[in-house]
Amino acid sequence: MTWPAAGPWGQAALLCGALLGLGGKGGAGASPLLAPPSGERGTTPSGGAALEFRPPPLPWGSTGHRYVSRAAHEGLPPDLPTFFREAGEQLVYLGPEPDRWRSPDLREMNDAWQFDHYIDLENVPEGALDAPDRWEFLTLLHQAGIQRPQQNVGFLPWRILELYQRLASGFARWRELPEGPERRFLEARILNDAGILGHYVADAAQPHHTTIHFNGWAEGVPNPKGFTSDRGFHARFESAFVEAHVTYEEVARRMSPQPRPLGPARQAIWEYVREGNREVERLYELELRFGFRPELPPHPETVAFAAERLAEGAEMLRALWWKAWLESEMILALERERRRR
Repeated sequence: MTWPAAGPWGQAALLCGALLGLGGKGGAGASPLLAPPSGERGTTPSGGAALEFRPPPLPWGSTGHRYVSRAAHEGLPPDLPTFFREAGEQLVYLGPEPDRWRSPDLREMNDAWQFDHYIDLENVPEGALDAPDRWEFLTLLHQAGIQRPQQNVGFLPWRILELYQRLASGFARWRELPEGPERRFLEARILNDAGILGHYVADAAQPHHTTIHFNGWAEGVPNPKGFTSDRGFHARFESAFVEAHVTYEEVARRMSPQPRPLGPARQAIWEYVREGNREVERLYELELRFGFRPELPPHPETVAFAAERLAEGAEMLRALWWKAWLESEMILALERERRRR
């Protein structure tokens, strides 16, 4: 099976979910024939609920990703380079791009990227996110006894930080390149990195991508409020509901006029991911009270929640694009200083 490249992605997810009962780690998920019905993935470091492996997510659907990239780009400051400010259509196109790489027929490619779309924060041992890079993080997960940690924890904040640093590095090199073909080549590289960054930033705005409760409340975990265990919840919320009831205008009107200021990128990204996780219970409460039903008239609170999360993704993406441009000046200055030594 090959995932659709773009277009009515959420409709495809809804159709598959209705026909097959899909419900993996994210949007369309996996057939219950391929994964256990619990919706869990591996073994927690504390020896708690058993978490069986589930395939990773198909995030936000094409519509949500395009909303995020478009809203981020439309509010860019004029000080960014012209080539970047004029690349709105390209950046919007690239928003869903990592989902187009999904192909079980191309295992090496698929396995290289699929665990970057999420992080199950409840499974992260204390202090592990202080690791200097994703490989030391993975080592700490192994040492904590987590089985198949790449699948049962994920790497989402690392992916965002890595792409942010690559974008800032590209901007730094662009600043000193003279006009000519090589500068055009580098501009293409910068736009690709910025567009792909947008995908993962949008993923982190979706609470399902930060939690073990990624597709219905996890089995083996206390559920005193009786939250849904529907294994189609993820796709229904982020694809079908968004396409049916959330307009771009609902997202755009929630954007602030200017990029938000960020402190150190790593600290800002880690806090942004944690913020998404703090919205998990609210997401489930809204599902319990009103339901995210694409086929029914929506409650205003459910529309507002989805639009707020998409707008939060767009705010963070715009802030990271802008910060990468500003930080690139410092990166270039440090590089020039090294050359003089």
